[in-house]
Amino acid sequence: MRIENISFIEVKSPGAHIFSRFPIPRLGSILLSTILRDEGYNVRVFIEDIKEPDWSFIENSDIVCISTITPTAIRAYELADRLRKSGITVIIGGAHPSFLPEEALEHADYVVRGEGDYTLPELIEYIKNARHSVETIHGISYKDASGNIIHNPSRPLLKDMDILPEPDFSLVHGWKPTNVYPVSTSRGCPFDCKFCSVIQMFGRKYRFKSVDATLKELRHVASVSKSTVFFVDDNFTAKKDRTKAILKGMIDEGIKVGSSAQVRTDIAKDSELLRLMAEAECDIVYVGFESINPKTLELYNKKQNVDEIVNCIKAVKDHGIRIHGMFVLGADTDNVDTIKATTDFAIKLNIDTIQFMILTPLPGTPVFFEMRDSDRLLHTDWSKYDAHHVVFKPTTMNPETLQIEPLKAMKRFYSWKYILKHFIRLDFYYAAIGLYGKGAVKEALDKAKAYLETLELTPGLSVCGYK
Repeated sequence: MRIENISFIEVKSPGAHIFSRFPIPRLGSILLSTILRDEGYNVRVFIEDIKEPDWSFIENSDIVCISTITPTAIRAYELADRLRKSGITVIIGGAHPSFLPEEALEHADYVVRGEGDYTLPELIEYIKNARHSVETIHGISYKDASGNIIHNPSRPLLKDMDILPEPDFSLVHGWKPTNVYPVSTSRGCPFDCKFCSVIQMFGRKYRFKSVDATLKELRHVASVSKSTVFFVDDNFTAKKDRTKAILKGMIDEGIKVGSSAQVRTDIAKDSELLRLMAEAECDIVYVGFESINPKTLELYNKKQNVDEIVNCIKAVKDHGIRIHGMFVLGADTDNVDTIKATTDFAIKLNIDTIQFMILTPLPGTPVFFEMRDSDRLLHTDWSKYDAHHVVFKPTTMNPETLQIEPLKAMKRFYSWKYILKHFIRLDFYYAAIGLYGKGAVKEALDKAKAYLETLELTPGLSVCGYK
């Protein structure tokens, strides 16, 4: 088969949430497109949350690769069906099809499971030349000539991350230098939070880029970007000596990019690390606090306690770094009082921005199998598996309550008091976030009633005081 043009598509999110105004692309499509570009193919990447795709190029592509997570899966399948009808070979990858390849194969020719750094180029070469057997390509699923689904053995996880090229964002349709640049310096996570799919995709062992390779990529970003870097690692400070070396390199070389990163509460125990993060212009850290309910933290297998959360907030803010706190509400140990107490906690501790997410049983995670096997899933409309819709039967409150109360809590956090406080301090950026959050929550509350009506719940249940 002649292969010249290859399109990558990251399909759009099904609905807005508090931070959908600031879309950050997943790196998979951009990295894989760079690899294939280096092999001589004409490749373009289309991220629907950034700009409307060039459908003319897509529809004239020889192969289209679609990346999807669970909440975008339905849109991905619809697009795949349309493209296949026009004779285009479709390959689907990402977390959702990796865990549900049989489902994805109803819409695609091939599924790439897990990491595609080696798998996808091998598959493209097979489609192009058929010089080797498809059975030899680890990490793919497909249908044979008789229509039987075949799952080839999984591919071992990549060991040497330094062999990967720097993702070329110029391949992204509509990309601007002012967009936030995602940078990945590690994969994997040794922790085992019940609701998280990271270890199922990337393993329980951290794999790191070297300090030199990371600094090389940051120098490149600084040369082409007018915005900040977001370290997408599940835990940027997992190996603290390495993180310090990266930060020192940024400081010594004058790499002025500004940054944000995902971290755990244990950064509070290392004042030198926090000092270097502040000096290297790390503006904000994203921390998965998850809960202030000790029983919920234990149930989530979070391996942190409330005192560590408090110490983290204080230590980080003492170094002038902002905090975005992420909480997951709706565990079997939570109730309405938990949600209200979490809001009080976030306001009292002066967290800068927050997300109150509803516990979501994503395919592939332990909580998904528990919910499915105990018949607690309300539906499998994947577009609602976005951490902003209740999709399971809670044990201590009804589904309406779990849908509405986190939104009401967000509304209380992003209050006029929050907005005015930042406005008076001339902190217009966070005042604007407050205004945006307030409007987004109002819109979400308006949509929540319609969603709840589709659940066909027990007649007579109230809609939790919805106004």
